[in-house]
Amino acid sequence: MKISTKGRYALRLMLDIALHCGDGPVSLRDAAGRQEVSDKYLEQIVTQLGRNGLVQSVRGAGGGYLLTKGPEEYTVGEILRCLEGSLSPVDCAEDAGCCGRSGQCVTVEVWDRIAQAVNQVVDNITLADLVRRHHEKLGG
Repeated sequence: MKISTKGRYALRLMLDIALHCGDGPVSLRDAAGRQEVSDKYLEQIVTQLGRNGLVQSVRGAGGGYLLTKGPEEYTVGEILRCLEGSLSPVDCAEDAGCCGRSGQCVTVEVWDRIAQAVNQVVDNITLADLVRRHHEKLGG
């Protein structure tokens, strides 16, 4: 399984908003500059995040984006799935009915275990955890 650029940038954008939310709405231009990403690309990403209720936009002068809930209420898994969809390595790990061989296939057990491991990790790290780790790693 490989996380796409959109998924990686979505997580970085959400972290950026969480880090700067005390200063008011975060402009995409500012976030793009800090993250060294095109603001046009971030527009595509933030649209999906907004559609899924993860961020809200504030229009007008001083506008930008805010989290819709506290950083401790977001998981990395929730953010990644918003852009990536399922994080399962293969379709049959998510839907055993998609394959006529699922009843006799033992490799599906491998894919299930990989999916469970990935979900265990991403569903137990919050945006608040990343904010905390950012401050530890960068000294404030």
